[in-house]
Amino acid sequence: MNDKVIAKQRPVRLIGVVSGLGVPPRTCAGSMRAAAALELADAGGGMRRNGIDCAWDGLIAPTTERDLPRDVALRRLCGQVAERVAACVDSGALPVVVSGDHALAVGTWQGVARALGKSPGMLWIDAHLDAHTETTSPSGNPHGMPLAALLGRGPNPWQSPQAALDAARCCVFGARSYEDSEMRLLQELGVRVVDREEIRRRGLRSALDEALAHVGGGSFGISIDLDAVDPGDAPGVNTPSAGGLDGADLADALRSLARKPELAALEIAEYNPERDVAGRTARLVARLLESLSAPDGDECRRIEAASGAHNYAPLPVVLARGEGIHVWDTAGKRYIDMMSAYSAVSLGHGHPQLVAALTEQAQRLAVTSRAFYNDRLPLLLARLCAVFGYEAALPVNTGLEAVETALKAVRKWGYRHKGVAADQAEIIACEGNFHGRSIAIIGMSSEAQYRDGFGPFAPGFRRIAYGDAAALEAAIGPNTVAFLVEPVQGEGGIVVPPDGYLRRCAEICRRHGVLLICDEVQTGLGRTGKLLASWHEKVRPDGVILGKALGGGLLPVSAFLADRELMDVFTPGDHGSTFGGNALAAAVALVALDLIVELDLSAHSALLGEHLLARLRALRHPAIRAVRGRGLFAGIELDPAILDAHTACLRLLDAGVLTKDTHGTVIRIAPPLIIDMAQLDDAIDRIAAVLQQMPVDQALAA
Repeated sequence: MNDKVIAKQRPVRLIGVVSGLGVPPRTCAGSMRAAAALELADAGGGMRRNGIDCAWDGLIAPTTERDLPRDVALRRLCGQVAERVAACVDSGALPVVVSGDHALAVGTWQGVARALGKSPGMLWIDAHLDAHTETTSPSGNPHGMPLAALLGRGPNPWQSPQAALDAARCCVFGARSYEDSEMRLLQELGVRVVDREEIRRRGLRSALDEALAHVGGGSFGISIDLDAVDPGDAPGVNTPSAGGLDGADLADALRSLARKPELAALEIAEYNPERDVAGRTARLVARLLESLSAPDGDECRRIEAASGAHNYAPLPVVLARGEGIHVWDTAGKRYIDMMSAYSAVSLGHGHPQLVAALTEQAQRLAVTSRAFYNDRLPLLLARLCAVFGYEAALPVNTGLEAVETALKAVRKWGYRHKGVAADQAEIIACEGNFHGRSIAIIGMSSEAQYRDGFGPFAPGFRRIAYGDAAALEAAIGPNTVAFLVEPVQGEGGIVVPPDGYLRRCAEICRRHGVLLICDEVQTGLGRTGKLLASWHEKVRPDGVILGKALGGGLLPVSAFLADRELMDVFTPGDHGSTFGGNALAAAVALVALDLIVELDLSAHSALLGEHLLARLRALRHPAIRAVRGRGLFAGIELDPAILDAHTACLRLLDAGVLTKDTHGTVIRIAPPLIIDMAQLDDAIDRIAAVLQQMPVDQALAA
């Protein structure tokens, strides 16, 4: 990354140490392989992708002198580590020491103290207190003594009479098992201990934030013994401890700390590759390093503003993780997602079956282009046709591409089957439509901003008022080939047409030999309480455009569905896409479609949608003009002279609800279809509270 774009960061030097001197004999061989295994796994790759100059500073190995007593060998090795770490700190780099032996912590933090000329604070993340001395350790294993040694308590193999750490700014985090003598020693020295029960009770993020505040106020270090993490996430450790910390939560909570100048060094210990099932622990180490070096939310926004095109104006939140109906920002704040990426995340974030399908297929076959057949696409095409009752489906990537596909299809149909003169075909669309932002599509848009500066536009489009069937009949001429319509206008403000409108339009189109094409990119796949929104009026369009939710919130997958008479206007070479219909997308879409059908999310949306609309319509605020919607697709229209919807969405953001306005007048409500009643009520309660907190005078001032 350009230094002018991203703030200059310290380089990171990964220092691997080969040692089994401090661990039991049964784990010695694995511990000695730890550093080399992490280097081979490119554990620092995520740091480099974060724009950090990250490189390995070689491996440190113990002396090969024969018959050297273990305590002497350990002291010498720790001396080498201290020297390398001190040199790294002196050079202005951040040392990251990795090994399979936590006994080496003595060398790491003695080196840091030597370079700083003072004792740093310490966040000691560990399942054990590591406060034994040589005389109190049941096993005499130095692995369990490094914190006591670093606090200047002995006797111990390092003969450390002086403290290398500031005990008053030390916190042991994640402890599960310990001896009473260890706890008494740490309490005597003023070390804060946050055990797993406290973390479980208060939440990892909250407890860690307090721990970091305790060790702050100057330079500090972080030592992570991987046994603090649950063995399900980190099986490759010497002493696994059930019920440990969640690895992903820990990584998220440590985000950006390596970018703080106060962090003097980082240590990750006790990795044992011989026990690392499927490499999970190595991936966790990589994730920890990546998260520690990741830019925080403010810097992410600065980078995007400097390096990205300004074609979006996002709300001021940087999201880092999602699960189910919730998302979390880079600071760990949780939000209810009431947008679901414009219906793309109808099945929620990270649905396990979808993630499993994506992972399994990515390991088999992802993209070959349509120059060849793949074994996933035929199954998706057949399933789409069976579920929606059409004879053929054409897969593409984005909704925009599917709309363009439909436009090409109906034009060629008009020339081949209706006898329209060459290049004279006309397509009717509606005022307030949103079908995408390609040149062709914005040519039929009524939104001035979408058109400004992008002409000339393709001819052959006419616009009529939405919801007015008589206007459609009046607009049809001899060259009209199709009417393109959204059953509910989304970007237009969640506009629901009058009852019977679509049914009347279908009858008019049939009578005049015009194709009815429904854009169900947002409204399809259960969003409005039916699998297709057009089914509310028992209408079978001549063509249907699907997208968004078809990709399960993981990939862009769209499709155009029609019968053979319309679809067979395409011949090989007429239309295509390198990624359209790829095996990976087809595998995910097949599972997404099955889940929507099998879970009957259409009925769930209908049931919860009635409750949603009833509660929203019961809201009382002078700015509310109307509440509109169908299923879990609703909009609260506000009077912008009293309260603009953008300001309301900012207040909802503060309240932990994510949504986005449309045109500054409508708050959109479109949660994942998997939301339950209690979660929905929680979101509605927050919306109601935000509106109640914004009286008219405050709203006008905003």
